[in-house]
Amino acid sequence: MMKRVRVIISGEVQGIYFRANIKENAVMLDLTGFVRNLPDGSVEAVFEGEETDIEEVIEFCKEGPRRAKVLDVDVEEQEFEDEFEDFEIME
Repeated sequence: MMKRVRVIISGEVQGIYFRANIKENAVMLDLTGFVRNLPDGSVEAVFEGEETDIEEVIEFCKEGPRRAKVLDVDVEEQEFEDEFEDFEIME
């Protein structure tokens, strides 16, 4: 089943290649969407794809790369729109 989620990851999650690691995982899982840093120090990602693949990338977000200290992962389900062609890091 195709699904779309918006994920906000908070903690020590910027400046440690978190976005690059999320992109690597998303591309491996054939997900589309984007990831970006937010001004409050958190990271936002929107994923579209198969439900099982999205669940897998969310599990990665809860851990993050080695130097990350993830405090919270907020997941919001959204209407699937099929609006992305690939997965990208936004500035």
